[in-house]
Amino acid sequence: MCLGIPGLLVEREDASPDFPSGLVEFAGMRRQISLACVPEAQPGDYVIVHAGVAITKLDPVEAARVLSYLDEIKEDEGWADRPAGHRGD
Repeated sequence: MCLGIPGLLVEREDASPDFPSGLVEFAGMRRQISLACVPEAQPGDYVIVHAGVAITKLDPVEAARVLSYLDEIKEDEGWADRPAGHRGD
């Protein structure tokens, strides 16, 4: 199963017009992401990111809802306490 994660686009880099990229923030961590699939995305937009590529823009209300669900899962399931690589077996 693949999972796309919502993140906030905080900076945009257009060094290459064919391959725009940007800095996206996920829960306080920032990663350089390809914006090739969403070239219209601007700082302040939420995007869904999969495998280092922003694949779609996301409405801010929907982004808040999804991030809230992810926080609930983390708290309810104790994900934050599991060692890296743990798959629940």
